[in-house]
Amino acid sequence: MSQSQCVECMKEPTEEELYRMLDEILEDYKTKPGGLIPALQVAQKMFGYLPKEALQLIAKKLDKPYSEVTGVVSFYSFFSTVPRGKYIVRVCLGTACYVRGGKEVLSGLEKELNINVGQTTPDGLFSIDVGRCFGACGLAPVIMVNDNVHQRVKAEKVGEILDYYKDQESAMLKEKVG
Repeated sequence: MSQSQCVECMKEPTEEELYRMLDEILEDYKTKPGGLIPALQVAQKMFGYLPKEALQLIAKKLDKPYSEVTGVVSFYSFFSTVPRGKYIVRVCLGTACYVRGGKEVLSGLEKELNINVGQTTPDGLFSIDVGRCFGACGLAPVIMVNDNVHQRVKAEKVGEILDYYKDQESAMLKEKVG
């Protein structure tokens, strides 16, 4: 394979190509009972969030009212209709985490990233969200960065956690360039 072909393989698909792929994928969910949530998960993974056009396509292909599709999206907190950061930082504010400093951890994150809950950093790297229980009450306070759980987090240490992910990004960029 030539170098130009290799570069071609690494290109991100265009938005048009993503919609074409989603249209094909939705064929598999048309007749599956309970296929709406998995279809939404696939679309969110493809786009990074659920744009209105994707929701309309899902509603049309699954023969569901648009209101039903948007109702499901607004009910479940893991769906987003706005672009999210590469790293979604979720702070547990369930009872144990709240009592053990979860609110302070959230404030520390907001200060460190200079954004609020539901927002994304201008570089598109981080978004902040909250959850009610991550099932790790004995390890409170807990945050999750994507699927990684960080336990017994202190507000004054959130910068170190964020630096780890920033360093990961730097390493990946160096690898791509070098």
